[in-house]
Amino acid sequence: MTAAALTLLVVAGGFFLYRLVSGPSVPDRVVALDGLLSVVVIGIIVAAARADSGISLSTVLVVALVGFVGTTALGRFVERRGG
Repeated sequence: MTAAALTLLVVAGGFFLYRLVSGPSVPDRVVALDGLLSVVVIGIIVAAARADSGISLSTVLVVALVGFVGTTALGRFVERRGG
């Protein structure tokens, strides 16, 4: 079951990466980066569940927090820049 979840996460990550590279505007790229970060966080959670390990919980928390702060900072930058 986790193999199917990881496969779907790789597909979703590919789509987000495509949008990040080819996004026509900066807000599109910011949303794609946030989505890619979410996929990475969920991938870490699925990998931890697959390995039956609770050690990755702190890693997930740090990555999610850094992603939130980064997305917020990029959003403020785009808002002040004007799109």
